[in-house]
Amino acid sequence: MSFAAGSDLSLLTRKLESIITLSDVERRALERLPISRRQLPARRDIVRDGDHPSQCCLLLDGWAFRYKLLDEGKRQILSVHIPGDIPDLQSLHLPVMDHSLGTLTACTVAFIPHEAMYELTRQHPGITAALWRDTLVDAAIFREWMTNIGRRSTLGRITHLFCELYLKLHAMGLAENHVCEMALTQGDIADAIGVSNVHVNRVLQDLRSQGLLTLQGQRLVIQDWAQLTKRAEFDPAYLHLKPAAVP
Repeated sequence: MSFAAGSDLSLLTRKLESIITLSDVERRALERLPISRRQLPARRDIVRDGDHPSQCCLLLDGWAFRYKLLDEGKRQILSVHIPGDIPDLQSLHLPVMDHSLGTLTACTVAFIPHEAMYELTRQHPGITAALWRDTLVDAAIFREWMTNIGRRSTLGRITHLFCELYLKLHAMGLAENHVCEMALTQGDIADAIGVSNVHVNRVLQDLRSQGLLTLQGQRLVIQDWAQLTKRAEFDPAYLHLKPAAVP
């Protein structure tokens, strides 16, 4: 399955319209934003902890992730991002980055100057509301990740993560029939859910033997969605997707 983008800023429109309705005027305003496109290799920082960015990053192609790195080199993945996401939107109002944003895969990104975003939100309060809603959904996802790491079993953490990523991809038209790209390695999954790589490997083998899912290279095939969501105690309400975006 390809992550090829259509017109660059139509991805941002599609992302926002998975959670809110935009007018034709607002769609045109979004698609007039000035951008500079850049190709980045996998495992490269887009913006680092402590930076003072002057632009936001719209992900056009590939996967990215937020993370914190401790002094001894231990990494905690804080969130995973797909095409249509602006994972550093908070830099509009928080001038110093308090975490890093990097690429998981080779990525195409569009950098949007902060000044252009300020002007857009001044002229279009509906877009301001859409971006605010997107930020609130982002916070809801953080709360679910906190619950995942703090209280769910390793099996529950992994299955919940896969359910979330599948629905996000499906809402963007990047997944169907319970099959999607999966750019996370076992090490990435371990750093996202706070367990060892060995433990992740063992649980993935169990899920495969139970006929719930298979990982084939960078392709996730969910064989039993009902059972997977049950094992994960997965309720998609926290993603706040419009009904049409939920399969």
